[in-house]
Amino acid sequence: MATASLGPAYRRLWSATALANLGDGIRQAALPLLAITVTTNPLLVAGVAVAGQLPWLLFGLIAGAIVDRVDRRRLVAVVDIVRVALLAVLVAAIAADMAGLALIYLVAFGCGIGETLRDTAASTLLPPLVSRDDLDRANGRLVNAEIAGNELIGPPLGSYLTGVALMLPFAVNGGALAIAVVLILMLPTLFAPRRAPSGRLLAETGAGLRWLAGHRRLRTLTGLASLFVFTDSAWFAVLVLYVTDVLALPAAGYGLLLAAGAVGGLAGGASAARLGRVWGPGRTLAGALMVAAVGQLLLGLTSSTPVTAVGLVVGSFAFGVWNVISLTQRQKLTPDEMLGRVTSTARTTTMVASLVGALAGGVVASVFGLHAAVLFGVPLLVGAAVVCVVTFRS
Repeated sequence: MATASLGPAYRRLWSATALANLGDGIRQAALPLLAITVTTNPLLVAGVAVAGQLPWLLFGLIAGAIVDRVDRRRLVAVVDIVRVALLAVLVAAIAADMAGLALIYLVAFGCGIGETLRDTAASTLLPPLVSRDDLDRANGRLVNAEIAGNELIGPPLGSYLTGVALMLPFAVNGGALAIAVVLILMLPTLFAPRRAPSGRLLAETGAGLRWLAGHRRLRTLTGLASLFVFTDSAWFAVLVLYVTDVLALPAAGYGLLLAAGAVGGLAGGASAARLGRVWGPGRTLAGALMVAAVGQLLLGLTSSTPVTAVGLVVGSFAFGVWNVISLTQRQKLTPDEMLGRVTSTARTTTMVASLVGALAGGVVASVFGLHAAVLFGVPLLVGAAVVCVVTFRS
């Protein structure tokens, strides 16, 4: 039986999402490569990634309140136009041989601020465009577009384009965003706030946090997502050392294993809607946590490249399923006027969990070894699965 179309408005949103995330993947690979043409200081090069992630920690919560105050479609378009302008300045500076480290940091930070607003607003655009029953299927395709752009296609394309010409990846990123702006502006005018802002920005942010804290299921889901990301980041932070020291593979092998993981994530995103409808959201989310535990167990108990590849595919599959089902639950359970704030809170907490997890993984690996950095997350995931089952039964 053929699957019903999600409609032309959804296709435009999907295309804009795919282009924006492809551009993000290209830029995330190209900025560090540009930085090493300016400095070889490891700390300064790592600062590029920090500059890109810092906005989530500084502005992530407030971004949700901004999204709930304005027309979300226009906000996405304005943010992407500003990012196109930043990239155009960087392209011009590279062409003039004037792209210093300060400008690279500025572009990374500015685009990072844009991501906090755009990603939060973009995830709230879907519910008005498709029926409630189709949210899981629509989210699955959007999540896959994000994975493909950010992980599978964007980074290697960004690296390749940098090798052709330093300015090329940023020009492509800007062009992709410009097309995404046109597609976003072609969406129906359904995204103006239903009520006027009721207070100051910080007060509205606090109101969103209190609402989320009072909603048992969403509060627990946000905590479990943070735990999932924490365990995932712990082993991923040392994966490159695992590949080179334990598996004794060259750099190309690391890239291939990352691609295998991305393919697993795509399969999870594509399967999530069907699994959720068969098993229900609670059991599907708990199952994703258990499957992720199996994936980490495979990684932690082997020194075999094929088994490692399987572990990466399994773990990424579970993460893809989790992302789709948890996002759909958040959209279904959150009132529209709160969706921006609840979304930004979820994203900010997982970003913090990712940074803390990476730090924990490095500490555990340095004290107990690389395998320990993978294995210590397994009991945490099993416990999280139990909590998930209990939460969705009540």
